[in-house]
Amino acid sequence: MAKRATNPKSGLLFDQADWDFDTLWRTFDAIEQVAREDLELDFYPNQIEIISSEQMLDAYSSIGMPLMYHHWSFGKHFLGHERLYRKGARGLAYEIVINSNPCISYCLEENTMPLQALVMAHAAFGHNHFFKSNHLFEQWTDADGILDYLEYARRFIASCEEKHGLDDVEATLDAAHSLMPHGVFRHRRPRQLSLREAEEQRQARIAAAEQNVYYLWNTIPNTDEGQQSQDSGLLDRKREMQLPEENLLYFLEHYSPVLTSWQREILRIVRNIGQYFYPQKQTKVMNEGCACFVHYYILNKLHEQGRLSDGAMLEILHSHTNVLTQPDFDDPRFSGINPYALGFAMMEDIKRVCLNPTEEDREWFPDIAGSGDWRNVLKHAWANYRDESFIQQFLSPAIMRRFRMFAISDESSSRYCTVTGIHNSHGYRHLRDALARDHDLSALEPDIQVADADLLGDRCLHLKAVRRNSVPLDADGKLATLKHVERLWGYKVEITEVDAQR
Repeated sequence: MAKRATNPKSGLLFDQADWDFDTLWRTFDAIEQVAREDLELDFYPNQIEIISSEQMLDAYSSIGMPLMYHHWSFGKHFLGHERLYRKGARGLAYEIVINSNPCISYCLEENTMPLQALVMAHAAFGHNHFFKSNHLFEQWTDADGILDYLEYARRFIASCEEKHGLDDVEATLDAAHSLMPHGVFRHRRPRQLSLREAEEQRQARIAAAEQNVYYLWNTIPNTDEGQQSQDSGLLDRKREMQLPEENLLYFLEHYSPVLTSWQREILRIVRNIGQYFYPQKQTKVMNEGCACFVHYYILNKLHEQGRLSDGAMLEILHSHTNVLTQPDFDDPRFSGINPYALGFAMMEDIKRVCLNPTEEDREWFPDIAGSGDWRNVLKHAWANYRDESFIQQFLSPAIMRRFRMFAISDESSSRYCTVTGIHNSHGYRHLRDALARDHDLSALEPDIQVADADLLGDRCLHLKAVRRNSVPLDADGKLATLKHVERLWGYKVEITEVDAQR
């Protein structure tokens, strides 16, 4: 990008609330210079798009993606968000950022120029660096190919609507969307395919569809082989289908007896999009904390250099503080710990420990306390951790005191809640463990696996749900989920709940 000079009259990047594209370019260049030369961030090329409030609402409704297929639920979400926005019950995000190469940042046209500076620093460099450097995004997502894949998905589903009708396509999408949280690989990492490889595999799947579904016919045992042969057939069946399987959409895509080739491809599209968002669910605290730290540091640096006025900085700090608000537990706005607030506080605390440690810090963080190398410590953390491990490693007693954290035990067998973690040596470590578990997706989402499916017998699909801490599945949610699974499987579906401790 060509460098734009500062305002020759004052040395400021801008001196009014209104913005134009020259001012945006000039401010973007200044932000990029600090991000690249001072913080030494690594990021994808940026693409900044200015959009209207209606376009921002539309982006909300289609899970923030620039290209998305049509589905009635997106319109429903749009109307809901729009109604709240028009009534003043809900504001709009200042920006939306896409994990792609180039990294696309949507900035609201109604933002003032100080806000545009904030959101460009936040999204185009903070989130951008995190997307490119964090190991989860590097291993699980394809930033280079996601835009092409979304375009392919939109064209494919539109062609299905023309060939097979809106009702059939919507029914398949309804079921697939409802199962998206159970349509990701949590433990084994699928290899990232290019769009060409994905299309080649789709053609191969269409050609071998019948064989893929009915391949088990050649494993029918002779009637006189007895129970031992039946047991052997069960083991062979589970081995062939790689059971148990955690990815429910993947299993239905490959083994459902009733789905056609186009329905299997829709399931594949939905689970690929769900997999794309899976790292973001595991890094909410870190991702937002990184972006808030980056925008706060860059804009303060520009203010120190005399390139942002005091008035602009006050507006920036006002918006920054609103984002980081942590309501008290008895506040009507309270909905848990604000990931923006916790993430930013931990990033700032790491910097403090590296520069001005206390004796307590030296005991808790001997490897980084007083090192002075806070930039590399933060970049190492952003690259190699996710929320639960980041909290487990870097949450300090100072932050626990600042947030006034404590831990309680709420056992169903007891009439009372018990305080189990307070502000002492043992309590701090217990608090850190408890908060880390509270950000572990494996402890927050139901663990439902495919246990067995006899395609040669009654074709009943057997699911297993693993209870954690003896907590059962929600009855209404379980019934609704089973209906969607039965729609895609075509036959009876049973689910058994087992206790993890047993």
